[in-house]
Amino acid sequence: MTFHNARPDRRVFLFLQGPHGPFFNALGRMLRAAGAEVWRVGFNAGDQVFWRDRHSFIPYRDKPEDWPQAFGDLIRDRKVTDIVLYGDTRSVHSHAIRIAKERGLTVHVFEEGYLRPWWVTYERDGSNGNSRLKQLGVADMQAALARSEVSTPPPPCHWGDMRQHIFYGALYHWFVLFMNRRYQNFRPHRDLPVSKEFRLYFKRLALMPFHRIQRAYATARVRWGGFPYHLVLLQLGHDSSVQSHSDFSCMSEFLEKVISGFAKGAPAHHHLVIKEHPLENHREPLRQLARQFARRHDLSDRVHYVPGGKLAKLLDDAASAITVNSTAGQQVLWRGIPLRIFGRSVYDKPEFVSRQPIEAFFSAPHAPDSTAYRAYRRFLLETSQVPGGFYSRRGRRQLLPRTVDMMLQAEDPYQKVLRGGATPSPQLHVVR
Repeated sequence: MTFHNARPDRRVFLFLQGPHGPFFNALGRMLRAAGAEVWRVGFNAGDQVFWRDRHSFIPYRDKPEDWPQAFGDLIRDRKVTDIVLYGDTRSVHSHAIRIAKERGLTVHVFEEGYLRPWWVTYERDGSNGNSRLKQLGVADMQAALARSEVSTPPPPCHWGDMRQHIFYGALYHWFVLFMNRRYQNFRPHRDLPVSKEFRLYFKRLALMPFHRIQRAYATARVRWGGFPYHLVLLQLGHDSSVQSHSDFSCMSEFLEKVISGFAKGAPAHHHLVIKEHPLENHREPLRQLARQFARRHDLSDRVHYVPGGKLAKLLDDAASAITVNSTAGQQVLWRGIPLRIFGRSVYDKPEFVSRQPIEAFFSAPHAPDSTAYRAYRRFLLETSQVPGGFYSRRGRRQLLPRTVDMMLQAEDPYQKVLRGGATPSPQLHVVR
């Protein structure tokens, strides 16, 4: 394939791996319509099938250890000004971010919303434990909001992304499993074989009606149980939030720690409700392990397990919540419920997250400063949280226009609010 050097007055965006499905393709098309030059590097058949423009697709088929050199050559030869990626911890992305920063490129990072489910996250340089939010105190945010001329965006439309998320995940892994012949050197960023990943996605999709019934029954038992309870918010053990931003290697380690702390510190009439992640695909037998840990501490009749589903109904009556660093913690804080976390998170602020030892937290949890949290939440809504979704058509329709405008701004989402004014409209050379 022959490439042409970019013109010096044009932004050149290089896309790496994105969320499963058509979002990155639509985003690239809109940037191209705005006058940018757009390329996409694909590492497997799943990346390739969701990028519709064959001319701008660059397959990477060499060994993983050769990627840093290849990436450096690519951004030099194409005169790349910006890189775009989803999640900043997988190996191909962490190498690319390091090199891009060394060469002064703009790094656009997408993630699931910190205020999900009806927002996505857009940041520069890093997300989650690598987010700029980690360096900002609540007082800084409150001062910036007092000076800001930016108005809080309207609330997003509500749509269901979960089924589409699971569907695109299964489809992506089907292509990687059965159509990946030309990408023999591809290595997934997770430690699970692609064949098992596909089977787990497919099984989850097929069993959704059964899980819905099971979930409704378990939730009703808790809500009508008449006992005070503490809520444990599980995450996907293989997710980067756990693997890269906590000291746990899996959810079973976290679960054992929490149940042990509950046994030592909680009042004898309190119960523990373990809420499974909505996308849990049972790589670990978490329900069985929860029962095992409960029996070990003589808690069998006080520990309950709820498989997946929405969180709101369980939060309504919860006395407190515990998680590693789940974004669901934001829903806890919004309701003013005490929260204890065990990992690094963008919302880990002393004003509203408890630092108590686990036994003391279960005994008498410290309540969050709701005024401080509401300022923090407003800061997120005026900066990095974009209404919309990656997976449903309606979600992408709301997400794309605002996202493209944010990407074309010279300042990142936090800078424009921290300096206390609205950002001028982006300037970009338009190709005619």
